[in-house]
Amino acid sequence: MLHPRLPSLLRHSAVRLLAAGLVAALTAGCADTADALDGRGVVFDSQSYFTVTVDTRDEDIELYWRNPDTGQPFGGIEALKTWTAGKERPLAFATNAGIYDREFRPLGLYVENGKTIVPLNLVHGNPRSGNFSLLPNGVFAVYDDGSAQVRTSDDFRAAGRKPRWATQSGPMLVIDGEINPQFDNGSDSMKWRSGVCAKTPHEVVFVVSRAPVNFHSFARLFRDEIGCRDALFLDGTISQAFTAEAGYVGAPAFMTQPYAGMIAVFPKRQR
Repeated sequence: MLHPRLPSLLRHSAVRLLAAGLVAALTAGCADTADALDGRGVVFDSQSYFTVTVDTRDEDIELYWRNPDTGQPFGGIEALKTWTAGKERPLAFATNAGIYDREFRPLGLYVENGKTIVPLNLVHGNPRSGNFSLLPNGVFAVYDDGSAQVRTSDDFRAAGRKPRWATQSGPMLVIDGEINPQFDNGSDSMKWRSGVCAKTPHEVVFVVSRAPVNFHSFARLFRDEIGCRDALFLDGTISQAFTAEAGYVGAPAFMTQPYAGMIAVFPKRQR
C-alpha cells in the first residue's frame, strides 16, 4: 500500500529535478557563450595587451552611435550597456569604433544596420592633423552573411560591396602582410591603442593595449603574434574595451572622452 504522502513527494521530487535540469541547461548555455568569446592577456615584446577573438558564427558584431529610442549619442560604453540590457541583449564585448571629428561625429565611413550614416572619406589631409590622415586608412566591415573584413579605404571602395556594419579609421597597421611603411620602430609616440583584424572571414580579433605603445610595435603584434595579414588602428589615448568577464581594460577611465561609434558584440540572435 502506498504511503498517503508518496504521490505528493514524488510530484515535489519531479519538480525539483526539472528545476535542477533547467538551471543546468541555462548554466551550460551561459558557459557556451562565455567560451565562444575568447578574451585573454598577451605579452609581446615586453608589452601587455588584451585580445578578444570573436567567431561571427556564434556572435553578432554591430555598431552603435546614437540611441535609437532618443536620437542622442550614447557617448560611452556604460550607456550602451544599459540600453542593450534593457533590450535583453547583454553586451559580451564593446569598444570605441574609430576616429571622430570635433563634433563627435565619425570622421569616415560609418554604416549602421545597412544604413550609411557617414560616407566614405577619401580626403587626404596632413598627417600632422591626426592619425586618420596617416595613410593608408582603412575600413572594418561586417556583411549580411556574417563575414568580416579589413581593407584599405581604396580597396574597399573598389570592391563595391555593401556592408551591414562598417567603420572607417586609420591608419592601417598591416597591409597584405606588411607593416605600414609610415611607422618608425624607434618612435617615441607612445599611447594606449586599439585595433582590429579579420584573420578569416569569421574570425575577428580586437586588441587593446594595457599600456602606451607605438604604432610599429602595435602593428607587429597583429602580424607576428596574432597572424593577421591586414589590420586596422581604431583609436588611441582614450581607447577602452569592455567584456562581461574582464570588465574594462585599456586607457584609465579619467582619460576617456565621449565616444562616437562603438563596436558591440552579442551572443547571436536565435533565428
